Amino acid sequence: MSDNDELKKQKHQQRQQKLKESIDAKVAKATKEQGIFMVITGNGKGKSTAGFGTVLRAVGHDQKAAVVQFVKGQWPCGERNVLEKLGVNFHVMGTGFTWNTQDKDLDTQAAQAAWTQAKLMLQDESLDLVLLDELTYMVSYHYIDCDEVIEAIKNRPPMQHVIITGRACHRALLDIADTISEVKPTRHAFDNGVKARIGFDY
Repeated sequence: MSDNDELKKQKHQQRQQKLKESIDAKVAKATKEQGIFMVITGNGKGKSTAGFGTVLRAVGHDQKAAVVQFVKGQWPCGERNVLEKLGVNFHVMGTGFTWNTQDKDLDTQAAQAAWTQAKLMLQDESLDLVLLDELTYMVSYHYIDCDEVIEAIKNRPPMQHVIITGRACHRALLDIADTISEVKPTRHAFDNGVKARIGFDY
């Protein structure tokens, strides 16, 4: 090994050591134990996918999870097909997109029925994780009261994790979230006329 290569190696090791010390210090400070409230929002693809990935992770650790899908119709859902077999309880709003129904009263009733199930989950101490998929739309359209959602999340069992997904999350929900991830769109196949594919898009 040349002197130049040895110098590069030493500099790399020094950088990595500084990085390790920084990460170790942050890990040492993270001593609080509590359930996490996470919001996955933004206009990009992958919000629900990320939420379901966390549900699968929890189940993989023998934890108990439940899901409410607020903007899903009767079409197949690959995640649900797998997770229900693993014991994950699902409640599906079932009316599909609001621009399909074009019936505010029907959508409001369906949203309220789904929210009733969600509130029961948020009171269930046996549940380690609750995914409220696409809930943000229900709040934006005023089908579900934002203050009621906040109260339910704040009063859930202290070790229960909650994930909310969907675009344009209400600021009041963001304000109480422990973790926020924003999915940004750079390019989407659908915008170029590519049809949604089973197994990849749903």
